[in-house]
Amino acid sequence: MAASPPKPAAPSVTVRRATVRDLDAVVALRLALLREHASNPIYRRLASDVTARARRLFARQLESPGEITLLAERDGAIVGILRCVESSGSPLLSPEQYAYVSSVYVDPAVRRMGVLRALLGRAEAWARSVGLDEFRLHSVAEGEAANRAWDALGFEIVEHLRVRPVDR
Repeated sequence: MAASPPKPAAPSVTVRRATVRDLDAVVALRLALLREHASNPIYRRLASDVTARARRLFARQLESPGEITLLAERDGAIVGILRCVESSGSPLLSPEQYAYVSSVYVDPAVRRMGVLRALLGRAEAWARSVGLDEFRLHSVAEGEAANRAWDALGFEIVEHLRVRPVDR
């Protein structure tokens, strides 16, 4: 897979590692992502106490040594998020370890302004620093704009996720 290296972001976008002090922003952005895809068969099933669950889960993730959550800021406001996790694949396939990109969200008001590119560029630097040389991610099938963005950043579709209820 020939990946296009991320182009430099617009100068007004800065990216930094999130900390537990950023928990409110992390929760807000990641829940905004889920709510944006409320028609999706998986993401429409939010738990009734989703915010409390999110706070507990995301706080643990922010302190995990095998991952990084990145925040993009533009003109002093947090406008995007990307989580990247050191993940294990099959020991029968190469690479056995890869960087799994998840929970990517950019505020709709600043989309197509270099925010995603800036987040991915910083994620790539992190992946290199921990010895990973491949990104993988899942994206919603109906997210046409997001899928175009991932295509433009050098990602290709290599499998499909299918869902079916178990008969009771």
